[in-house]
Amino acid sequence: MGKFNKSGQREMPELNTSSLPDLIFTLLFFFMIVTSMREVTLKVQFKAPSATELEKLEKKSLVTFIYMGKPTPEYQKKLGGETRIQLNDKFSEVSEVGDYIYQERENMKEEDQPFMTVSLKVDKETKMGIVQDVKQALRQAYALNISYSSVLRE
Repeated sequence: MGKFNKSGQREMPELNTSSLPDLIFTLLFFFMIVTSMREVTLKVQFKAPSATELEKLEKKSLVTFIYMGKPTPEYQKKLGGETRIQLNDKFSEVSEVGDYIYQERENMKEEDQPFMTVSLKVDKETKMGIVQDVKQALRQAYALNISYSSVLRE
C-alpha cells in the first residue's frame, strides 16, 4: 500500500519546459518569413502619382529601381532642393545610369537578363525633363522594359 502524507500540504509539480525551445524557434522562423527588409534607404521624397489602371510586377527579383525626387530635408541642406536621382543608396547623375544598369544586369543570372525591368519611382512633382534624360540613358543601355510606380486612383 502507498504512504499518505498527513501534513495536507501538496507540493506544486515542476513546470515542464521541454517544448519551450521548439515554440521559440517556431515563432522566430515565422517572423523571419513574414518580415521584409527594405533594401534601399530612401534619400529622396517620393509621393507616387495616381493612376486608373495598374499591373503588378510578377518577379521582383528581375526589377531594378531608380528613384527620382527632391532630397529629404536632411540632404536638402547639402544638395539643395532640386530633383535628384537615387541609384541604390547614393545620389547619381544621369550619366551614371547606364553603368548602373550594366552592373545590375551583370548581377543577374544570364537567363534572366533579357527579362530585366527598370521601375522608375518618380515623385509626382518631378519635371519630365529629368525623366526623359533617364529614359534616354536607359535606351542607350538597352534597358527597354520600363515601368512606372504609382498608386491606384479610386
